[in-house]
Amino acid sequence: MELPRLYTCYTCPFAHRVWITRNFKGLQDEIKLVPLILQNRPAWYSEKVYPPNKVPSLEHNGKITGESLDLIKYLESNFQGPSLLPEDPAKKEFAEELFSYTDTFNRTVFTSFKGDPAKEAGPAFDHLENALHKFGDGPFFLGQEFSLVDIAYIPFVERFCIFLSEVFKYDITAGRPKLAAWIEELNKIEAYKQTKTDPKEMVEVYKKRFMA
Repeated sequence: MELPRLYTCYTCPFAHRVWITRNFKGLQDEIKLVPLILQNRPAWYSEKVYPPNKVPSLEHNGKITGESLDLIKYLESNFQGPSLLPEDPAKKEFAEELFSYTDTFNRTVFTSFKGDPAKEAGPAFDHLENALHKFGDGPFFLGQEFSLVDIAYIPFVERFCIFLSEVFKYDITAGRPKLAAWIEELNKIEAYKQTKTDPKEMVEVYKKRFMA
């Protein structure tokens, strides 16, 4: 039987979410990675695989699923491996709140690259700092348990942290001890560490995209 295929791009933060989830659940031998270059996507991808022509997408059981937040939940529901969602109803509810905030967070920070990030993106990072105070029993968004919520945010926070420091000399962790501890803790998780982006390459990509 053919393995499920995860169409991805190593530099894309949306695709990065699904890659981390796959690795943390130990699915490296069960889900085949098919890396694409976003600037040079092959015609067959939109014609035969995924008409929206975006990554990530997953080919599994004869159907294609897209959208990164839907996909990480799909992997959680349809594949074996360590659980990445809590049983606790309060934590489940908070997880959904944080999933809902991801687009606002990303849009706010990306938009700030054209202005004053410390002023314009500061409240978005404060939102994460406050969210990390909600459950005091551990360093992650849902307390002790590393979860899909952490996975939803870290690819973006990783890139924002590097880019804002390098280009704007803005340290997103200054005055945000919980955020700093969260990033430090995530860097101990092998499934995330092995997927991290090359900082120099990422800065160049973002400079071309946002500063040109």
